[in-house]
Amino acid sequence: MNVIVVSAVCVYNQVGQLLTVRKRGTDKFMHPGGKPEPGETAAQAASRELAEEVGIDVPPAELEPMGVWHAVAANEAETTIEATVFTAPGTWEAHPSAEIAEIRWLDLHAELPGDLAPLLTDHVLPALASPN
Repeated sequence: MNVIVVSAVCVYNQVGQLLTVRKRGTDKFMHPGGKPEPGETAAQAASRELAEEVGIDVPPAELEPMGVWHAVAANEAETTIEATVFTAPGTWEAHPSAEIAEIRWLDLHAELPGDLAPLLTDHVLPALASPN
């Protein structure tokens, strides 16, 4: 089983919806994020990917750590991801850039669509739903 290290960011709009993105050539929606470049910390990778993918600029030091999880990769066979997930403070508007084909704001209080990545459904959404 291959393991890919990634960073991802939870981003919210003014009505409390969670940003999800779909990369070109894929069918699953996930957080904005991606693989760190050599020498990057998880927060630096998350900050860079957020700017590249959806045009949101948040300095790495302002990202709030949420957790680290292992999940089945949404778009790569026989692969697991090790995802460090952050939350971007504040509320945002986003637009698809780079390899992002589509963005979708997810209403966390509505029925969830069936095309979400396992990291979201198995780890992040349950963590967001549980009281601290």
